[in-house]
Amino acid sequence: MKTKALLAALGICLLAACTTTENKFRVDEALDYCNRQVERTLNRLHDANGAVDYTMMPRNILNGQSDWNCRKATKEEWCAGFWPGVLWYDYEYSGDKRIKEEAEKFTASLEFLSKTPAFDHDLGFLIFCSYGNGYRLTQNPAYKQVILDTADTLATLFKPQVGTMLSWPRNVELFGGHNTIMDNMINLEMLFWAAKNGGKPYLADIAISHADKTMKYHFRPDYTSYHVAVYDTLTGDFVKGVTHQGYADSSMWARGQAWAIYGYTVVYRETKDCRYLDFVQKVTDVYLEKLPEDYVPYWDFNDPAIPDAPRDASAACVVASALLELSTYLPGDEGERYKDAAMKMLKSLSTENYQCGEASPAFLLHSTGHWPAKSEVDASIIYADYYYIEALLRLKRLQEGKPVIG
Repeated sequence: MKTKALLAALGICLLAACTTTENKFRVDEALDYCNRQVERTLNRLHDANGAVDYTMMPRNILNGQSDWNCRKATKEEWCAGFWPGVLWYDYEYSGDKRIKEEAEKFTASLEFLSKTPAFDHDLGFLIFCSYGNGYRLTQNPAYKQVILDTADTLATLFKPQVGTMLSWPRNVELFGGHNTIMDNMINLEMLFWAAKNGGKPYLADIAISHADKTMKYHFRPDYTSYHVAVYDTLTGDFVKGVTHQGYADSSMWARGQAWAIYGYTVVYRETKDCRYLDFVQKVTDVYLEKLPEDYVPYWDFNDPAIPDAPRDASAACVVASALLELSTYLPGDEGERYKDAAMKMLKSLSTENYQCGEASPAFLLHSTGHWPAKSEVDASIIYADYYYIEALLRLKRLQEGKPVIG
């Protein structure tokens, strides 16, 4: 009887172990997939003679297409930093020196931004995703200087009378005042980094001021966010909250809420001020409670066409990456809850429902860029790929017992 009981117990343990193994997300398989897709993209970017125009950056693959639409790296092309960033992340995983060489060449095409007056707030996306990752992995002093110079340029958009950066100088008249968009929260990371790495200390003060005013006026009582906050240019008073890329002024645009979750996680990391930790949990929880079963949001949580509305895989990628970091700042079950949510997102994104597979060389399907303008709807978009591979690398570090930020 004892032998039978022992065998039965052993069988239960083995079954449990197998179940755990089956349910464990195989992050290396997902990263191998990304590496293959990067190789496919690089092969397509080279012409028949092997030449590449390193100023042309993959931007999107629209529904029904099978290859990248590329756009020239200019001050107006806010997505130009994501492809170099993808290459740096893929090099970090693969160790492939050829990928590193390609990352260096594409990154170099953005150096001009460090010497150009600020066009808008997107300098953080453009430079920190490219040069920031490049410096992190190579310690190239020339990369550091580009980041520091660009941080100074970004800071020229800060308006002390308002307390935030002016996101779109070209749209002051359109919105009727100083406009600050939620996307701008992502660009604070470069200011914090510069302040700690030889740049001007007041850059961190700018970032904190921007975060505080955004926290006060850019959110509704239920912690859902406006896309755009408009302030009086002279007095700095809050005028109104509106949308530009969401369904309505009163709706919760999925990627806008994602930018908020990511941005305030970074602000807490850089300040260790518990106000931000408390706030980002509230902003996150309202997002999580409205998600569909597969944890990939509809492009706007208030689109009346749901469940037939387009999804936005890019928002899921941004949030998954942020939650993996956020989970490390919270004890026990609190942190595990956010890590589990991130895992659910990555598991869904890593299925055939969302991966491009052989159909195209991008990583992911089903992102939505600008639905009101009918632009990049249900498409593969480069920033989805960037935050997807970032999230995968963060998960890999956590699984290996390393700090979530490399």
